[in-house]
Amino acid sequence: MAEGGLSAGGDILPFVLFALVVGAVLAATLVASWYIGAKARHGGAQDIPYESGVVPVGDAEDMRLSIEFYLIAVFFVIFDLETIFIIAWAVAFHDVGLAGYIGASIFIVLLLAVLFYEYRTGALDWGLKRRAPRPGRYARTEAPEAS
Repeated sequence: MAEGGLSAGGDILPFVLFALVVGAVLAATLVASWYIGAKARHGGAQDIPYESGVVPVGDAEDMRLSIEFYLIAVFFVIFDLETIFIIAWAVAFHDVGLAGYIGASIFIVLLLAVLFYEYRTGALDWGLKRRAPRPGRYARTEAPEAS
């Protein structure tokens, strides 16, 4: 028999016993949790969604969210990523030199232009829109019919 190798069952027996004990404990835990948890699984507030302590009224399909919620979420993601890029540039300021400074400046100017565009189009306005719909420059207009 080679030294350091596994014998025909002498060295593997503790591992097999350990695996069997772990499997038995795992099975017992799962079975016990199934029976103990069955009492609290259904009933009362367990079947309704948690809404920060507020009892929900109506159905989820009946609720219509305004598009402003989604716009604000998208704007947050965009400008949050901007912050990440600017912090990364600030950390590597000495390594990137003048080229990095110019690149970060262009990036910030573009983001300010986007923010100004969002402000001008009313995308940051909440509630009723104050702007009147007007046809765009390329809107299709119907020609008056000749009689």
